[in-house]
Amino acid sequence: MIRPVAAALLLAVGVAFIAVASLGVARLPDVFQRMHAATKAGGIGSSLVVLGVLVAGGVARPLTGVLTIALMLLTLSVASQLLARAAYMSGAPLRGIDRGDPLAGVLDRAGGPADDGEAPAPQAWDVQPAPGTDGTRG
Repeated sequence: MIRPVAAALLLAVGVAFIAVASLGVARLPDVFQRMHAATKAGGIGSSLVVLGVLVAGGVARPLTGVLTIALMLLTLSVASQLLARAAYMSGAPLRGIDRGDPLAGVLDRAGGPADDGEAPAPQAWDVQPAPGTDGTRG
């Protein structure tokens, strides 16, 4: 009697964490906050869903589920660290930092704007109008 209730509770809480993670990815203002929402809440939610399936029973190899949870929690933190470093070094805008850039003297940065409202620097993939035209289609 308690096993199905515990499994349903784990699944429901896991799905709630995944829903919060998806809202965070959709609504947060910059890449660093979105990544935090996706890796933290998404990792916990996915782990709770797998754990709920394991508690529900009927799994042929429970060790596979336990290893899935362990490897997911280990690799999500490493992947988010590498993605955050790449985003920072490529110049992704920083929003909501009150005390300046904490990594200013530590890592090289490609010169993206901070939270000062200035327009981002043009990128290589930005299309520029041909000289002598106003860039509109006519």
